[in-house]
Amino acid sequence: MKILIIEDQQKTGDYLKQGLSEAGFVTDLARDGLDGLHLALSEPYDLVVLDVMLPTLDGWKILETLRRAGKDMPVLFLTARDQVADRIKGLELGADDYLVKPFDFAELLARARSLLRRGKAKEPELLRVADLELDLLRRRVSRGGRRIDLTAKEFTLLELLLRRQGEVLPRSLIASQVWDMNFDSDTNVIEVAVRRLRAKMDDDFEPKLIRTVRGMGYVLEPPEPS
Repeated sequence: MKILIIEDQQKTGDYLKQGLSEAGFVTDLARDGLDGLHLALSEPYDLVVLDVMLPTLDGWKILETLRRAGKDMPVLFLTARDQVADRIKGLELGADDYLVKPFDFAELLARARSLLRRGKAKEPELLRVADLELDLLRRRVSRGGRRIDLTAKEFTLLELLLRRQGEVLPRSLIASQVWDMNFDSDTNVIEVAVRRLRAKMDDDFEPKLIRTVRGMGYVLEPPEPS
């Protein structure tokens, strides 16, 4: 899942980006209102974490513009202003939740996951191929009924492959979606991650599900009918 953070305070923005990334989310960070609005209008985000007081364009205006444009992704407001009138204003404009600074990251993460579950209610909770199952809500993976323990990045990588099964995913796409970075041909982080994922969910099982397409990328595909 992909989260947009719009926060002008450098320390808070970096803290949120690191924490949400480590929790397994793909994150983008905008440090002013106009940049944040542009991203929110042009990219498919599952959640926006939005500061109210921003340079160039405040959070109220961003939220109002998003709702008028038909963007219905959940929005979690962050603000230092603990006034009831401000909270009411945000909710009336279409905010889904409101958290006052300073906040505890564990609470923010819990609220973000709650909003994401609500926003994804119509999507399947389980992704399956062959005897492999990925439980999106419990963040659990099993194959042939056997539990497989994955790191946050491995889980995100497997989710991406499952959601786009049958499609060859280039390394550049995997790098941007899983590691939120531009692809550097000199790094082998993707190859190492795929190799570790295969060791956990392919090596001891049949059929093999993840395939390397030389010179192109990786694909997860169901076995061909016998």
